[in-house]
Formats: sequence, structure tokens, C-alpha cells
Amino acid sequence: MNPLEAQLDYRFGDTLPEPGTVLEVAPGLFWLRMGLPFALNHINLWLLEDEYQTDAGVRRGWTVIDCGISNDATRAAWETIFAACLRDLPIVRVIVTHCHPDHVGLADWLCARWNAPLWMTTGEYAFARMMSAGLQGTDGAAALSHFERHGLNDVAMLDKLRGRNTYYPTLVPAVPDAYRRLRDGQRIAIGGRQWRVITGFGHAPEHASLYCEQLNVLISGDMVLPRISTNVSVFAVEPESNPVQLYLDSLGKYADLPDDTLVLPSHGKPFLGLHTRIGQLNDHHAARLAEVVDACAVPHSAVDIVPIMFPRALDAHQLTFAVGEALAHLHKLWFDGTLEREMGNDGVFRFTRG
Repeated sequence: MNPLEAQLDYRFGDTLPEPGTVLEVAPGLFWLRMGLPFALNHINLWLLEDEYQTDAGVRRGWTVIDCGISNDATRAAWETIFAACLRDLPIVRVIVTHCHPDHVGLADWLCARWNAPLWMTTGEYAFARMMSAGLQGTDGAAALSHFERHGLNDVAMLDKLRGRNTYYPTLVPAVPDAYRRLRDGQRIAIGGRQWRVITGFGHAPEHASLYCEQLNVLISGDMVLPRISTNVSVFAVEPESNPVQLYLDSLGKYADLPDDTLVLPSHGKPFLGLHTRIGQLNDHHAARLAEVVDACAVPHSAVDIVPIMFPRALDAHQLTFAVGEALAHLHKLWFDGTLEREMGNDGVFRFTRG
């Protein structure tokens, strides 16, 4: 365990839910894990005992929070959960924290399988629909041009990225045609308890975390992770964005939560020490920003910054996030007036200390 992790209290130690099983982490709230075919090899999902009002009356069952990617292995894992863990009760609602494939990938399948409504924020639902449809501007062609403008000229890597043109639609082949809107500050009843929606920005368009005061539990999604820092990237569809600033501002929205809140993250293990971890994340970004400022004594593109922030070999999947995050830190410094930006004759943006 690294020194930063040692400052956190992992409530369940090294205990993890076994494949095809659930682990109760609070009354009526169960933790399960699904595999991912990436370096980040798992996602945590949540099942909550629920009573849901329908036109026909109150329907007992389960609310699911986040879904896993769309592939045969994840569907099979869900079928095991259905058979072994639902106590013959249906899934009555599917809540998705945000539009990334590991969270929304199987939402359409789950909603159709159980005739259950999808609940998301409008920003996340809209982006999931756009990217699943491969609309121009959110597709692979737009991403390639974006990376080239920020210094990626490795022909072999560009070819690999070109082969990922259908990356999102493969993992999220469909999104339900209709949804129920989640809004910041909204309180929703799940299993007789009130959960407050806390939206966050920078990692995704309108990420929804959920806090229950009665349980003192925060389902944090990807906004607060215990071991890794949340990716904050500039993407082709919003090329002038400032996601680092948005993310840091969003962390302040958890200031009123108790420090002994049990945090249930999408990756890693449940932990106590919310404000300690937020302090670590703020320090992390301050250190990365200082590195970038030092590097930009001479002009640097986002691709030039990648080995400074990520000094290890990166595959094509990891590189897309690394370039996006390097650019996000450059953009914060540019918006703050610390760096100047200029496009060279080669069509590449470079940033320099003013």
C-alpha cells in the first residue's frame, strides 16, 4: 500500500465480493464487481433493495447503480447475479452515474431485460446517445484530428487509434430511447431512504454521485477514487474546455459531507476518509500543474507533456486518456493566464510560459 492509501481506512480490508456474488456494505446495499478488458480491470456496481411506485402500485425489487460494458462475459456475470442474489425479485430501476462505457454499456440490455426505467442526468444521457450512435464530432475521425492538432504524429499509433473508430459503440451498442432525469440536489427515495444527487464535472459532462444521510454513504462513481486519480481530459467534441478546473470545483461540492462517510467508488475498495482523499487529489493536481509550468519554459504540445506526467509505456487505449489529461492541465494554465498558446506552421498547438 502506498503512503497516500495508508491514510485511508478501507472498511472491509482486502475483502472483495467473489465473482457472481454480492457483499452487503450497508443495510440493503450490496457491492458486486464486474471485469473490464483494460488495465483498469474491474468496475464496482451496486444493488439496493427498493420499493418503486408504478401505475399498478408499489413494486418491490432492486435498483441497480451502473451496469458494466456490453460484452458476453458481463452479461453472463449478470445472469449469475440474477439467479443467485435477487431473491426472486426484479430489477425495478437502473441508475447510471455517467456515460462512460463501463458504467452505461449494458443499461439498454438491463432496462429491456427487466422492463425497468433508466435514470441519468441529461448531460450524461445525451452524450451516451450521441456516442453510441457515432455522431460526427464524437467519432474516431474527430478524435484523430484532435490528437494530431496536439502533437500526435506517430504513424503507427495513429493507425492503432484509427482502428478504434467504433470503440464506444462496440461497448455501448444501444442506449434506451427514454430516461428519467437526475438533477443536482434532487432527492430520490430508494428502499425507503432519501438519496441526494450531487453532480460533478470535468471527468464527464454531468456525473451523478448519490449521498444517503441516513446511511452516511456516498456512491461516488468516478468522482472520488481511492487509489488512482480520476481522468480529466479535453476531448474533440469540446476542444476549448477546462476540465481540471471543473473537476477541482466539483470536489468542493462534497465539503458538507461528514469525514466518516463510507465512500463507495466505482474502482478500488470502499473507504473512509473522504476529505483526506479530496485533499490528496487537490495536491496531486497542484503537483501536476507545477510540472507542466516548469516544462513549458520552452514550447510544449500536449503530446510533449505526456511522458512528463506519465513516464511509462502506454498502449493506444491509455494514450488517449494521457493526451487528454495532459491537454487538460495545459488548458487550466492557459485559462489562468500562466501559459500562452500558439499554433505552429505544422498545425500543432504549443504552450509556453508567458
